Amino acid sequence: MFLDLIRLARPKDWAKNVFVLLPAPFAMAAGVRFAPIDLLLGLLGFCLVNSAVYTLNDLCDAETDRLHPQKCRRPIASGRVSRTVAAVQMVVLLAAGLALCLLAGRQPACTIALVYAAINLAYNLGLKHVALLDVFLLSSGFVIRVLLGCILISAPPSSWLLLCTSTLALFLGFAKRRADLIEDLDQNHRPSLKGYNKGFLDQAVGICAGVAMLSYALYCIEVQKIFVPGRELVSMPFVAYGILDYLRMVYVEGVGGSPVDIVYRRRSTQLCALGWLVAVLWSVRIWQ
Repeated sequence: MFLDLIRLARPKDWAKNVFVLLPAPFAMAAGVRFAPIDLLLGLLGFCLVNSAVYTLNDLCDAETDRLHPQKCRRPIASGRVSRTVAAVQMVVLLAAGLALCLLAGRQPACTIALVYAAINLAYNLGLKHVALLDVFLLSSGFVIRVLLGCILISAPPSSWLLLCTSTLALFLGFAKRRADLIEDLDQNHRPSLKGYNKGFLDQAVGICAGVAMLSYALYCIEVQKIFVPGRELVSMPFVAYGILDYLRMVYVEGVGGSPVDIVYRRRSTQLCALGWLVAVLWSVRIWQ
């Protein structure tokens, strides 16, 4: 039972919360000073809120998950965890997460965590069945993560960084819907699929990928006070490689259903992320 409750909380999906840390190196380069403990408290609190949302998702999708070849093994869908126990876990995780956000000393952090929970509640109560809106709502979670990171380090959010994050999130969301179609999931499992076809999703994935790369390049060029002259675009090749490699996997290999699984399993993706981090730290002169 304990292991099933852990699986229900999906701690491996906390990897998405790396977006909370995304503004940190750029803020440090701009001279922003923040308390690392507050950042970590807020990050951990948001992780627990994420787990509460994942539990809510499994509660709402238990019936349709039983029809899915992989999701039928989830704790609630398989019957290993009862709905009552799952509901209690959800409430406890949400309360603990909000408490940690408050302990971080940033009142807006608790508010934005509640907004994230409210969006996901609306998503699970029916908006996930509306084509296009479902992807936009899922993508908003990544933008919220970046905004939370800015709040926790007391740095103003960059419009370019938010644009890059939102288009990257849309890219991942449309790739996920494309993977659903490739897997031949029917409308009984995901009703929003009736509003998509492969041609539209191919175009949407390509457009969002291009805008994400362009907006990141413009961010590096326009925000001159952060980057060392001559090093502004050092991290750009890693962004381009990461997005194009993901595109290759989507179109050639037919994957894209779970970005988290790709990050955990693909060594090339891990090395690209590490290279990007090293390049960013050097380009903003956090280390010489």
